[in-house]
Amino acid sequence: MSPLLKGSSRKIRTVAVCGSQVPFRRGGAEEQVNSLVYQLRERGYEVERINLPFKWYPLPQLFNSIRLWEMLDLTESDGQKIDLVITTKFPSYFVRHPRKVVWLTHQYRQAYDLLNTPYSGFDLQDPDEKKRWEEFVRRDTRALEEYRTIYTIARNTSRRLKKFNRLDSIPLYHPPRNHAAYHTSGYEPFILCAGRIDSLKRVDLLIKGLSHTPPDITCKITGTGPDLAALKRLVKKRRLGKRVEFLGYVSDRDLVDLYSRCRLVFFAPYDEDYGYVTLEAFLSGKPVITAFDSGGPLEFIREGQTGLILNRLEERHIGRRIRELFTDIELCRRLGEEGYRSIQDMQWDHVINTLLATG
Repeated sequence: MSPLLKGSSRKIRTVAVCGSQVPFRRGGAEEQVNSLVYQLRERGYEVERINLPFKWYPLPQLFNSIRLWEMLDLTESDGQKIDLVITTKFPSYFVRHPRKVVWLTHQYRQAYDLLNTPYSGFDLQDPDEKKRWEEFVRRDTRALEEYRTIYTIARNTSRRLKKFNRLDSIPLYHPPRNHAAYHTSGYEPFILCAGRIDSLKRVDLLIKGLSHTPPDITCKITGTGPDLAALKRLVKKRRLGKRVEFLGYVSDRDLVDLYSRCRLVFFAPYDEDYGYVTLEAFLSGKPVITAFDSGGPLEFIREGQTGLILNRLEERHIGRRIRELFTDIELCRRLGEEGYRSIQDMQWDHVINTLLATG
């Protein structure tokens, strides 16, 4: 029997979940889409994941990626009506459908909060590129204005929308994938740093800070990415080869095990959208060290209560804060347990019910 929304006479049977993806790259946005698809299927909906490859360079290709979604007709497939479309990451929310809801991961950040930084693809000193940027912002804003209600994955994403597009939105938090598997098995003497290894994740801060700590403080770094070779060179330069272990890709099972055994987690990205790492650490009863400008993690990490917040990024300061937490196992346990308690109300049922009731 098809699911029926409370307070509605409209049945939703078929749902298309839309996301864009850079080929061969996996991260939090892909995890969000995959988890949403899984959770919907578990509740009896017929669901299809719709992914289109995303390329943003050279600059005209960015607009081509938008047009691909604008041309996509998801009203039906092979004669079967698609009742609802849920869109997520840019530019999937440009898709056309009479009944759609957005759960925004993030926009094209290079045009907003990363503008005028080394990460931006726009040079506003070039008059032609400035015109393209202005056109982009107009089109991006107009596409999101089509939605009756805009949901985001975190307050940080909502804050950007309000600041740059003057659009209101509602944060809708969700647990990480395999959330029930995380547990605590001890506080072994190593720091865990997990996730994709690229410049925005700032894994180098951990290595630089480690240079100013006693030799018994070690770390394990999981994941792959474009900054891996540079980080290995940094470790060699700082003579930390015996204290830093690069594990590469690890399975879900092994990652859960690492979280369960580590003493603390280091996660200090630049202006992160959401940050599953924080939630995975808390579910494992572990505190997190983050930074004052890390964005999403700051919605969960409270200084001295669930973790530590670096108020500056000077190497010796980072090393001092790492040492402060690492050497006090009881403090790690107390902060980790409080982190666990703080996210117990985060449930998928609320996310699913909200998205389907709005669409």
